Amino acid sequence: MALLPQVNLNRTLRLVKLGVKTLLLHKLRSLLTMLGVVFGVGSVIAMLAVGTGASREAQEQIRRLGSQNIIIHSVQPQQDQTTERVRMSIYGLTYDDDARIRETIPFVSRTVPAKLIPQEARVGGRQMELRVVGTTPGWFELVERELLAGRRLQESDMVRSANVTVLTERSARRLLATEQVLGESVRIGSNYYQVVGIIRSETGGTAGGVQTPDQEVDAYIPITTARERFGDIVVRRREGSTERSLVELHQLVVEVDAIENVQAAATAIEHMLRRFHSREDYRVSVPLALLRQAEATQRTFNIVLGSIAGISLLVGGIGIMNIMLASVTERTREIGIRRAIGAKRSQIVGQFLIETIVLSSTGGLIGIAVGVTIPQVIEYFAGMPTVVPLYAVVLSLGISVAVGVIFGIYPAMRAAKLDPIVALRYD
Repeated sequence: MALLPQVNLNRTLRLVKLGVKTLLLHKLRSLLTMLGVVFGVGSVIAMLAVGTGASREAQEQIRRLGSQNIIIHSVQPQQDQTTERVRMSIYGLTYDDDARIRETIPFVSRTVPAKLIPQEARVGGRQMELRVVGTTPGWFELVERELLAGRRLQESDMVRSANVTVLTERSARRLLATEQVLGESVRIGSNYYQVVGIIRSETGGTAGGVQTPDQEVDAYIPITTARERFGDIVVRRREGSTERSLVELHQLVVEVDAIENVQAAATAIEHMLRRFHSREDYRVSVPLALLRQAEATQRTFNIVLGSIAGISLLVGGIGIMNIMLASVTERTREIGIRRAIGAKRSQIVGQFLIETIVLSSTGGLIGIAVGVTIPQVIEYFAGMPTVVPLYAVVLSLGISVAVGVIFGIYPAMRAAKLDPIVALRYD
């Protein structure tokens, strides 16, 4: 009895060798048959890699906004955007809004206000346009960015309304390329500020539809200093017109005590803002809700991509069945001889099944190599992030083997059912 598994293993190995030898007799035909599986597996992996990479990048950007944060932006109402040469717009968040949210809304741990003021910065003969962010030390805790040198803003800077600034790495490189960075004085607007720290730059823009709080070229100063030096009126001069806007706070980051309370707090904040604002001059964004939506979108996207690519595998399987049916017809006499010398039907079925499995699994392995290579090429030339999920590789290989079994059963059964007498007479 102990020899039985060894006998079965030897028989299987002989069938595998016979199947490979038979396929190698028609190399071109075998290669063309495998191409359907190769492209099917490769497309499954490549499409899922591109989709997963893009989705994870968006989700990571949203996570950096903070899953327990609620971000409120001041928004200029459409009716304020007139074509007058000189105009004054009054809109947005107020200091009272900050106080009310912090003191009356349940679940709120703290709020971090921000004034955003575009200004020109100068150091010697170098100058650049940057964004001044007047905020509190809590900003650097809610919007986490790596500290590269020096320190962040402190409460003592707030109390003294100190002329100190923390620059982003990009701002420091452009303004202070040949200077001693920490302790250097930078002229921003009409005042000089001492550089006390450098933080890593983050690419500005949007994450899942939310405007990110920070930009690549920011200069952070205490909000008390921003109020004293710049006031609440921002003046922008454009071609043929001057735009003045009175905005007390451009942005408010609200931290909630627990993730499960984020949505309730956001709803309460929206109700409060509607009560004290006669028009909708604000926008409330909840990164946690956007993150969950992005994750759900990724799941749907993967299903759609997998279904589309799976059609290629189906076509490849049909091609394998077609070739194996033709092979049965070509090898009718061979099948008759094998049956006549004692081969069982199960052995005939096993022979043809192994041939189809070898075709499909070899095509699957080549397809995996193609599918892993394509995302790397896309990432190298297009700069798009790609991630090859392990489940896509395992699933594709499993499906390719299953395709060989499913689409090989009918040709194998047809071969096994041939009458040996009729098969021997076949010419």
